[in-house]
Amino acid sequence: MKFKKIILAILLIVVAQTNAQNFELGKVSIAELQEKKHITDSSAVAAVLFEKGKNSFEYSEGKGFVMNTEVKVRIKIYKKEGYDWANKSLRYYIGSGAAEKLSFSDAVTYNLVNGKIEKTKLRSDGTFDEVLNKYWGQKKIIMPNVKEGSVIEYSYSYRTESISSPRDWYFQRIIPVNYSEYKMNVPEYFTYNTNLRGFYNPKITVEKGMNAFTLTSKERVSNGMALKTVFSSDKVEYVETRTTYVSENLPAINDEVFVNNVDNYTVSLVQELAMTKYPNQPFKSYSTDWASVVKTIYDYDDFGPELNKTGYFEDDLKVVLANLTKPEEKIDAILKHIKSIVKWNDYYGYSCNDGVKKAYKDKAGNVAEINLMLTAMLRYAGLNANPVLVSTRSNGIAMFPNRTAFNYVIAAVENGAGYTLLDASDRNSEPDVLPSRALNWFGRLIRKDGSSVEIDLMPSKLSNDIITIMYAIDEKGVVTGKLRRQRDTHNAMLFRNSQKNLKEEAYIEKLENDNNKIDIQSYTRTNENDLNLPLIESLSFTGSNFSEIIGGKIYIKPLLSFTGSQNPFKQENRLYPIDFGFPFMDKYSVIIAIPEGYTVERIPESINLVFENEVANFRYLTTISESTIQIMAINQINLPIVTSENYPTLKEYFQKIVDKQNEKVVLRKI
Repeated sequence: MKFKKIILAILLIVVAQTNAQNFELGKVSIAELQEKKHITDSSAVAAVLFEKGKNSFEYSEGKGFVMNTEVKVRIKIYKKEGYDWANKSLRYYIGSGAAEKLSFSDAVTYNLVNGKIEKTKLRSDGTFDEVLNKYWGQKKIIMPNVKEGSVIEYSYSYRTESISSPRDWYFQRIIPVNYSEYKMNVPEYFTYNTNLRGFYNPKITVEKGMNAFTLTSKERVSNGMALKTVFSSDKVEYVETRTTYVSENLPAINDEVFVNNVDNYTVSLVQELAMTKYPNQPFKSYSTDWASVVKTIYDYDDFGPELNKTGYFEDDLKVVLANLTKPEEKIDAILKHIKSIVKWNDYYGYSCNDGVKKAYKDKAGNVAEINLMLTAMLRYAGLNANPVLVSTRSNGIAMFPNRTAFNYVIAAVENGAGYTLLDASDRNSEPDVLPSRALNWFGRLIRKDGSSVEIDLMPSKLSNDIITIMYAIDEKGVVTGKLRRQRDTHNAMLFRNSQKNLKEEAYIEKLENDNNKIDIQSYTRTNENDLNLPLIESLSFTGSNFSEIIGGKIYIKPLLSFTGSQNPFKQENRLYPIDFGFPFMDKYSVIIAIPEGYTVERIPESINLVFENEVANFRYLTTISESTIQIMAINQINLPIVTSENYPTLKEYFQKIVDKQNEKVVLRKI
């Protein structure tokens, strides 16, 4: 009986707290301001107390239906680290055509001062409006008088004539969310595809209701003597589907290592217009399946027709292809030609802005202009080339048929046994070595006849990172040696891109600081601009912080500081797949000269670890001769993506690697 009373009391408290929560702006309670930490996550720096969005349609004379979105937000700030949550930035479209209108309102900071609620309204100097580029603007608010314990509120609304893709709604954030509600009111003329992401399902309710708009018309009529204008109004009623999504008490979404894009796993709603059916008109389909999506995109004036333009490059390409007969030679030559002629302007997209011809002339273009140009050139060279639609990592995984699932395009050459994938927008790309942004599960290849096929974008070939170290240790524990590091394919691309705007002196200084303050005496880099060859670094170094001398014995980690010392996987459990980006092999070959007058007392034992049907393999081999110690450590990951079900085993696998690499060689004085 006593136990039942306790349970009842807890339930009454929860009900009381729920009822006390007011989901309207301007109704902040003293209890909310007094709260010192989140009820279920004491580490939270802030929390969304509620966020409510409503998406509705309004008929505008001469424009048709426009889409209005209104959002109301209340956020609690617990710690200084959460102050960023008192600011809000939103992008809005300012390009030609359906420009958006965006505005903030009702922005107030609440604090508890001497037991009373103090309100501080947002002033004009806390609002900012800037142009990001010719397509996008950004509005931002910075809330005033924010402290630990503050509650902030604001609302915003945007209006757009583009009704094809409502903005995504995120129920979950990187801080806890107590309550999130989204309403979508859709006229009977529209059908939207909806896709819910994440590991928690919102509660969904659907109801039907009536709505109406008024059509005003005018006509010139004659009364027998003169013409006059007669105005008339017609009320048009229609059925509206009203869908409400509610999620409560969602935990913070944690961004972990080797995650493709955490938004793919965040509880969220994605929508896109699938079809329209206006009165007395036939259905118009937009994206009910991949075939219709592909046909719609291919038929765009700034996509398919651009592939047929060749006159602007023909003379140049004849010179490039002179005396080349093998397909791989043609592919390599054309890829290099475009990368040397046209620079990427940092704009994504699968459609051209100014067209391939102008991009070639101006020597600059967006991703579509560069890679559709590449496709056209490959076709001109007699190769079976087609564009491949891609969703970048930042855009998320293309989970269901819709046009906005893609925001990027590459080229593919069909060679009978498979495909060679190409992206000329990255100066350091190679055939089948795409930039990381494009390594996002699957793309969609579009052929000339309008058919399409799914393409695996993830690399299957190992990318190597091979380090060879030779060093000697003196009796004071000072290490003097040489290092040679060789990277190829994706590892080489990542390194080349990282050095693009970094001077060599700054890189060497960072390398010294990252490796126990070593002193690098000489440094060279080979094949930096020859993408067909591995990139090689060579250096000589001296370090006095690698070893310990205890009781006349020298203790040293044989791989020094050139490998990881901590397990990258720290979470107890994991819901997301582990995305390494590409298969790889990290190999260390170490030769240590035993100092004169010393002998080896202890050395790490050799081991061989195999993870889950050889998805991964770690080998650690040690041998001793009269004057040297030889150690080889190889970690090989054979798949770019490992499922979350294997996370506990993978975490254990990496811990064993770290433990082994942290074991020390012990040298004893003879």
